[in-house]
Amino acid sequence: MTAKPVKEVTKILIVEDEGDMSLLLELLLDGENMELEHAYNLTDARNLVEKEQPNLIVLDNRLPDGYGIDFVSYLKKQFPLIKVIMMSGIDAAAADAALATGADFFLCKPFTRQQLHASIGKVLA
Repeated sequence: MTAKPVKEVTKILIVEDEGDMSLLLELLLDGENMELEHAYNLTDARNLVEKEQPNLIVLDNRLPDGYGIDFVSYLKKQFPLIKVIMMSGIDAAAADAALATGADFFLCKPFTRQQLHASIGKVLA
């Protein structure tokens, strides 16, 4: 009997300041081979990225200490292999700017579980 190949664990950092949305994202992403971390602001996100170096960051735009869109530039300069899915429910026009800044995908809130998983599949493929 041959052993099944072990799937690599995907480290995902969720950067979202709203508790309900953070919980929802955790529920939607809870699954095999996913290790989730949370940050509620950009300062904590920066510290976690430097320490953990996740494969993927799901990043809200409006955070207590700045804009996620500004954080994307830092991420792409310092950690070019980390994939970024930017999300916003307030400013859909941020999509073009986020993608131009280096985000790998943009999700408008609200989104479905299928849309979230499809976006993850696209950026990690």
